[in-house]
Amino acid sequence: MKLVGIVGSNADKSYNRLLLQFIKRQFNQLFELDIVEITDVPLFNQSNDQTNSEPIQRIKNKILQADGVIIATPEHNHTIPAGLKSLLEWLSFNIHPLENKPVMIVGASYFSQGSSRAQLHLRQILDAPVVNAIVMPGNEFLLGNVKEAFDENENLKDQGTVDFLESCLKKFLRFIQVVSVLEEPKKAQPEPEDLYATGKIDTTVEGVDMYADDWLEQAAEKVNAVEGDTYVKLDRGLLTVDQLNMFLASMPLELTYADNNNQFLYYNRTMPAEEMLASRTPGQVGNPLAKCHPESKHNNVSWVIQQLRSGAMDVFRVNVPTHGPDKYVVHNYQAMHDKDGNYAGINEYILDLQPVIDWYLEQTGQKLVGDVDAVSSATKKGANEEVDAVSSATKKDTVDAVSSASIKG
Repeated sequence: MKLVGIVGSNADKSYNRLLLQFIKRQFNQLFELDIVEITDVPLFNQSNDQTNSEPIQRIKNKILQADGVIIATPEHNHTIPAGLKSLLEWLSFNIHPLENKPVMIVGASYFSQGSSRAQLHLRQILDAPVVNAIVMPGNEFLLGNVKEAFDENENLKDQGTVDFLESCLKKFLRFIQVVSVLEEPKKAQPEPEDLYATGKIDTTVEGVDMYADDWLEQAAEKVNAVEGDTYVKLDRGLLTVDQLNMFLASMPLELTYADNNNQFLYYNRTMPAEEMLASRTPGQVGNPLAKCHPESKHNNVSWVIQQLRSGAMDVFRVNVPTHGPDKYVVHNYQAMHDKDGNYAGINEYILDLQPVIDWYLEQTGQKLVGDVDAVSSATKKGANEEVDAVSSATKKDTVDAVSSASIKG
């Protein structure tokens, strides 16, 4: 069973951190415990939404993937610390990973009451409708006089305390099983997308800062990448690197590649960003996709990737009409697969279909007729605005799901 342990203090030295570390060591045969820190959690401010920031998304994803959560809280002025309160505010503002999640509360404090008042307040917070966690009743583990509770090896000294802690943890494991039975079966949810590319795949270039403007140069040097007139054997051809670059740059569409670790690795255009249908800059190459999008669009980007990664879609297309009435620009997000059929990333290709449409009509002598406006794709009878399926924004402000830069004509 997999649990997450949240350290309720952002102090450098925390006995509640020690308590969770002891639990992880002492009871590793019962469950796996992933200890989460709150030191990087921003102060809650609903006017400055940080829901999609890396610390909040990281903790959210860990909670969603865990069977249960243990929160270890100190007591500050008869309640929980401000850092822990901010975390719970973020986790109940626009996202709700604790909803219906089994939670156990433990706590340590300097005095004999062992964070009892803070634990009481924490239970009330977790019961709030916007949090809606399922808190294990009773079985309060209150570690008082904590300065004397640990030995030099950071283990609890008193065997009776250890035994009681073990009994509480075993009851929590049974509590998780009961909750899972009571919960109605739910449709399997896709794994959260790691838009910050914190993982590693076989082709990840390690030891190079993904955010560096010269990532390409550093990464190429590190892996001794070939260039120039060096030949590359392809599945169906033999080309030099220079020929490959010329071939890709000559394509009548803009190509972008992000690997299955959600790292942006390539685009084929050599023209200035402002002349592209979707602007790209050399400094973006190597960035995680989270850096290539505004945080407000991360959920939309994740949804598109999840559809392609899961196989629910092979390609997702969206028209971006903000380039003007003389263009019909389409963004295509195509799933890529290796020779064994495994998902290998996204090929985004962007092109203006209007010249092709015009050429086809001229060659065939046909005309576009009917109720559908070929430029805006909106019925001529009705709506002035449509909602973009990717960004959920009106098409007046459509956002590219890879670059998430507002595309101007």
